[in-house]
Amino acid sequence: MSNNAVLSAFRRMGISKEEMTGHGFRAMARTLLAEELDFRSEIIEHQLAHKVPDALGRAYNRTRFIKDEDSNDATMG
Repeated sequence: MSNNAVLSAFRRMGISKEEMTGHGFRAMARTLLAEELDFRSEIIEHQLAHKVPDALGRAYNRTRFIKDEDSNDATMG
């Protein structure tokens, strides 16, 4: 999701740019997912579309975490 999409959603909800930024929201979400909901960091980074740190890893990483997503959906629903 682009930064503009996040900001646009905030504005429609009445959240001003002084209250929350797109980057701040993603940082908060990443922290909550890891510390409170025990999501694995690889899954969080994948969902945030963060790049794998090394070129070899990027070339071969085709992980989709399908099983993990299904189990997380079941626990969240």
